[in-house]
Amino acid sequence: MTDAFAPTLSRRQTAAVLLLLACLALLPFGRSAELAIVLCAVAGIVVCVRGQLDWKSDPVRWSILLFVAYWLPEFASAFDAVNSKRAWKEVVVDLRYLPMLLFACVALQSLAAQRLARQGCAWIVAVWVADALLQAATGWSIGGPASADRLSGVFGADDLKLGGALALLSPFLLLAAFARSRWLGVLASFLLLLVVLLAGARAAWLSFALVLLVLVWRSFGGGRKALLALSTMLAMSFALVIGAYLGSATFQARIDRSAAALQGVDGVDHALSGRLPIWQTALSMFREQPINGVGVRGFRDAYAAHAEADDPWLGFDGEAGAFHAHQWVLEVAAETGAIGLWCWILAGLVSLRVWREATPANRDSAAAVSLALLAMLFPFNTHYAFYSSAWGGLLFFLLALWTPMIALRSTGSSTPQS
Repeated sequence: MTDAFAPTLSRRQTAAVLLLLACLALLPFGRSAELAIVLCAVAGIVVCVRGQLDWKSDPVRWSILLFVAYWLPEFASAFDAVNSKRAWKEVVVDLRYLPMLLFACVALQSLAAQRLARQGCAWIVAVWVADALLQAATGWSIGGPASADRLSGVFGADDLKLGGALALLSPFLLLAAFARSRWLGVLASFLLLLVVLLAGARAAWLSFALVLLVLVWRSFGGGRKALLALSTMLAMSFALVIGAYLGSATFQARIDRSAAALQGVDGVDHALSGRLPIWQTALSMFREQPINGVGVRGFRDAYAAHAEADDPWLGFDGEAGAFHAHQWVLEVAAETGAIGLWCWILAGLVSLRVWREATPANRDSAAAVSLALLAMLFPFNTHYAFYSSAWGGLLFFLLALWTPMIALRSTGSSTPQS
């Protein structure tokens, strides 16, 4: 993570990349990340006004397409939304993501800028991991004291996103570590695994397992060496899980809850922390309003009208139901209907085609972001709300990196994963 990039970047170019990185660095600090996103959006408008944008370039075209796939469904859902005020507010506010993407197309138009962005992400993840390890050892971190049942790290005890964020952002740190040494990569994987496990989010466990599977296989070139490395990491993970199970009552409770999935439907619901009723209610919303859904961010408002009478989330903690579907496919289906599903599926198919048709150098350049997006959008998992500020902002930060890296046609050589 220490390659010399400075000589090939001007101060203005470096500042542009650092502004993009601020969107990630400030993510744990509430609304602070929104300031960075807004500044990127303003910079994007300036770029457009000054005519610095090549509207026919691949990064710009893909950025616009991916934005439309996200924004058009919420726009269509707002006309008869159950909470029209909230829906239209989301529609207007989310317009900020388009100029942000366009700004990134200019900020990351050189290989040196892309390298700096990857290295910056790796360092941010490294700081979060170090902070979480400090919290595991002392009980304190930048975000304050740990929560009662898991590591919270830099995010703080009132925002338990540490495990989920580190799981999907881990490719930045791991690819940088594997580029130095395979066994340094294994060590970084072990430390990340420790933090993700102690952070307690089982969805993050699955996401990180997916990342490790892909990265180890890729880094060791497949075959026997990759199988040996995977076996070694599996043994290390098993030993770590056993140690955490014996040493932490809260971790033991989460493992026992996960194991309940083997005990039938009731056990599955228990293992999923009671999410089956939420998913059933989301499907009910989609069945009753299949075209454009109940309206973006209207899940909580529509919940009581679509839930069963004995739904455990009705009245839970004084609320009228769950805030979101906890699964992105169901979130899109319930809130934006078939229009949303088709747009998201189309965006996924186009992205897959862009990746397959990209040059090997571009695929290597975008490898960390591609894997992060795969972990974030892997459909067979639970998820945070993608039409919320925090997770929606993180999604567009990753897309802002991905489109220039995967689609930019640059000359000269690069060292993509430095």
